[in-house]
Amino acid sequence: MKKLLLIIAALGISLTAQAAAIPEPQVVRITPRIYALLGPVGLPSPHNQGYMVNTTVIVGERGVILIDSGSSDEVGSHLAKAIAKITPKPVTHIINTHHHGDHHLGNSAFKNARVLSSEECRKLVEKTGAEWVALMENLVGHKLPNTRPVPADVTVPGDSRTESSLQDVKLLLWAPKGSHTPGDLMVWLPDDKVLIGGDILVNGLVPNLRDANLKNWITALRQVEELAPATVVPGHGPLMNKADVAKLHKMLVGFYAGVEGGYKKGLNDSEIRPTLDLSEWQKLKEYDAAMGANINRAYLEIEAENF
Repeated sequence: MKKLLLIIAALGISLTAQAAAIPEPQVVRITPRIYALLGPVGLPSPHNQGYMVNTTVIVGERGVILIDSGSSDEVGSHLAKAIAKITPKPVTHIINTHHHGDHHLGNSAFKNARVLSSEECRKLVEKTGAEWVALMENLVGHKLPNTRPVPADVTVPGDSRTESSLQDVKLLLWAPKGSHTPGDLMVWLPDDKVLIGGDILVNGLVPNLRDANLKNWITALRQVEELAPATVVPGHGPLMNKADVAKLHKMLVGFYAGVEGGYKKGLNDSEIRPTLDLSEWQKLKEYDAAMGANINRAYLEIEAENF
């Protein structure tokens, strides 16, 4: 019996340690009122407990505007503790940049916050939110009983730029034509020259084209360059500047042109891969996991355009 109790105690310690394994965000003060909470770079896993996304905190007059809330109620609560170290003000608004679960499933941790997104993002959260919860549970290796999809109660239309003011903070809610996903939303703070880009902007890892329209994405990146932000908070990875945006733009243009050139020669996607110059892509994280699927996705988009 004593041995059994020791085993149970050891298991209890192990489970407690696992529950506490969510990494701490890297907090970067961009301006006196804007903070980036940078998550680890990688895919959701038991190691990071699903925390691998960037979140932006904007401290307004009476409350906090939170842009993207993480992949679960657990991660959202973890981020809430980090926010409390920045300001005692409550989170009153959440803006979701798109419908992928790592960016919105933490909404349920902020019970009294109003949620904003694009119209298409709201529809996709309602349609696919439960699937994202199940996927995240599978990736982190345990159930997430308090996590549920919370779609936006305020939306902006697609392919629009909507001026707004929340907590006395001037914002431009920029919903480009579907790029990374059909329901993307970027947030521009004109007084601070800061852009929060969601996964249209990523740094240090291969972008995920799973739900993308690559041609629209390239256009959106060109428009970001024209905006000339001083600082960009990407959906994943370190903060970016205009030069980083230009580099990503150039890489995606070259990638699209390479796949399109192979298609026009009559090659299929597997035959196109050896013809591409992927040397810059190989330097990025998740290259092996993402590149094959990205080539296939670009090929299917180009095929549809030429059908």
